[in-house]
Amino acid sequence: MKTIVLLFHPDIKNSHVNKALVDGLDNDIKVRDMYKLYPDFKINTEKEKQVLSAADRVVLQFPMYWYGAPALVKQWEVDAWEIGWAYGIGGDALKGKELLIAVSPGADNYGHDKFAKYTVHELLRPFQATARLINMNYLVPFVTIGASHIDNVSLADQAKKYNEYLHQDHISVLSDFE
Repeated sequence: MKTIVLLFHPDIKNSHVNKALVDGLDNDIKVRDMYKLYPDFKINTEKEKQVLSAADRVVLQFPMYWYGAPALVKQWEVDAWEIGWAYGIGGDALKGKELLIAVSPGADNYGHDKFAKYTVHELLRPFQATARLINMNYLVPFVTIGASHIDNVSLADQAKKYNEYLHQDHISVLSDFE
């Protein structure tokens, strides 16, 4: 299984969590630093289509800001998942591939009975809907909750779990309303 991690962190050098997660990945998983590649937000659509075409599992990794993704994620989606290629008439290039979101919300107050009132999975629902549109299998996200205060021992354990998770041959696919 060829897995590609598209890292969307605007300041990865000063990241505590996302940097540790990607640094903990084995060399067989390629990581692309999207903010380094596209600091001007001008996406090379043809290059991104080549990268996506070559992968079996696509991981979008990012910190959660204000219950969503950094701005470059949206720009990349708009440009890379082109109509007629990723969806729409003739748009089946990604059919059957896997989409996994690896997200690190800073807080740990997500859940129906907590301050945020929504789970992280619920807040990621637009990615799940998009995966459905482009015929990708939406895998159970990998969540590093409480990123703003995670200790080094817990983070090292989480990085190990992330590497192991991405190496699994079979990760559960979420159905429409899971």
